[in-house]
Amino acid sequence: MTGNPVELRGLVKRYGDIVAVDGVDLTVQTGDVYGYLGPNGAGKTTSLRMMLGLIRPTAGSVRLFGRDPLASVKALEGVAGFVEEPRFYPYLSARKNLELLAAFDGGGASGRIGEVLDVVELADRARDRVGGYSHGMRQRLGIAAALLRKPRLLLLDEPTTGLDPAGMRDIRMLIRRLAMKGITVMLSSHQLTEVEDVCNRVAIIRSGRIVFEGALDDLRQTAATTYRLRTTDPVRALAYCEGQPGIKSLNAVEAGEITFVADEDAVAELSVAMAEAGVGITALIPTRPSLEDLFFRFTEADGTAPQPTPESKTTVMDAV
Repeated sequence: MTGNPVELRGLVKRYGDIVAVDGVDLTVQTGDVYGYLGPNGAGKTTSLRMMLGLIRPTAGSVRLFGRDPLASVKALEGVAGFVEEPRFYPYLSARKNLELLAAFDGGGASGRIGEVLDVVELADRARDRVGGYSHGMRQRLGIAAALLRKPRLLLLDEPTTGLDPAGMRDIRMLIRRLAMKGITVMLSSHQLTEVEDVCNRVAIIRSGRIVFEGALDDLRQTAATTYRLRTTDPVRALAYCEGQPGIKSLNAVEAGEITFVADEDAVAELSVAMAEAGVGITALIPTRPSLEDLFFRFTEADGTAPQPTPESKTTVMDAV
């Protein structure tokens, strides 16, 4: 297999008048743990369905390792995952469910059942009925089902949704272990903390459109630094700020504190100018917005909620 694990170009999906995915371009590179981040209904699940060949794009293209999943089922070789919540036969054991899935897959998948149960830490519960599993255990079993295929690319849709903090931690640790084994992972989520913990690159989608794609560090750099300034002479300091090039969003607040947005060069020049004028700086504190703040800026920029999309459940048997 050649090419990047995932390449989407101009991807569009319409349902009547609703545009669920609107011209999405993104690239997942080998070795990435890639976060596909956005509010519920933004188009994440619809995108993953098109990647897995479960629905046909209205326009644009999907390439998995350079191959089109709609052109040939061979494009899904080395690709696995699940869309939304994985489903199993609740009256059967975890091992029996995996045996049925392995029989569909062939290629020696049945011989890997014990291995994948060990990877997701369910070996000691393998003979228990899935109906008695917690939600987190079923999520881990869904990942085990995907691992039967020995994937090079793992696509996971909201893998920690509905889990308690311990369950979230377990899934994140599992994703890290899989990445260390050389598996490229793409996971969708509406939780920034989940993505921040495990991902090296992200795409943020809002109302079907990508509004950011890049490394987490690049996301942080999209925000200008805000400074809080306290001086021995707030009135004169405010006047110097007003006259200094590069100082933006200037605001005088209570107790003589001044806030403004600027780059480092402008701040250095302001500091020198005030020192030469005899205005002492008692505090100059830079602050950057948190990643959560940036996420909300990108996803709520127009102040409207994203359109809902007709995204129904898909079973593990459909998705892996």
